[in-house]
Amino acid sequence: MKETQSYYDEFSGWYERARSVGYHAFLDQAETSVLRPYADGRDLLEVGCGTGLILERLAPRARRAVGMDLSEGMLEKARSKGLDVVQGSATALPFEDQSFDLSYSVKVLAHVPDIRLALAEMARVTRPGGHIIAEFYNRHSVRYWIKRLRPGLKISESTTDHEVYTRYDTPRQMLDYLPREAEPVELVGIRVFTVVPQTFKVPLLGRAWEQLERWSMHSPFRRFGGFLMLVARKR
Repeated sequence: MKETQSYYDEFSGWYERARSVGYHAFLDQAETSVLRPYADGRDLLEVGCGTGLILERLAPRARRAVGMDLSEGMLEKARSKGLDVVQGSATALPFEDQSFDLSYSVKVLAHVPDIRLALAEMARVTRPGGHIIAEFYNRHSVRYWIKRLRPGLKISESTTDHEVYTRYDTPRQMLDYLPREAEPVELVGIRVFTVVPQTFKVPLLGRAWEQLERWSMHSPFRRFGGFLMLVARKR
């Protein structure tokens, strides 16, 4: 098992490979669509911004957009896009209390062992009436079983995605992790039906499949999404 910072420093060289098309492009677009209504005209923080793929979509619409990441390798690529980013830890955010209207994190919190502290930190830097949006990896999903059964996927020439701490939670656990001052607003599911990501690249079928997945995000099936985005409001 690799230390998280060194894992993502190594991953930064390959992270954006083929992310502009197919399955990964859908994920980024779907996550952005959930975040955008809470980001427009507001001060926002992305916890674990990586190379800035989501942050660069939201920044033009926000009043202020800041990204934070543990990995200097990831941040170097985010800075090259002109984004405002800093290095730091999800469990010790380098910001004052009540600095943002929105704090959010995607594809990151599943790799943070002390999830309660990370969410408490996100709530601390969020203003009352603002929102915390946290994406989790769902134990009640097809993606969970696929990840458990398949070999690791390479994130560099020498490392696979099995070599970093990863936690899968149930929807009930996700709600339980929320700090007392945060009340749940909605739960959105992403990658509900997809078994084989390559489906998104099949002509005609790929477009129809994307539409199915977009419909499922807010449908009764959303609780089976491989990724669950929990939206909470700070009291």
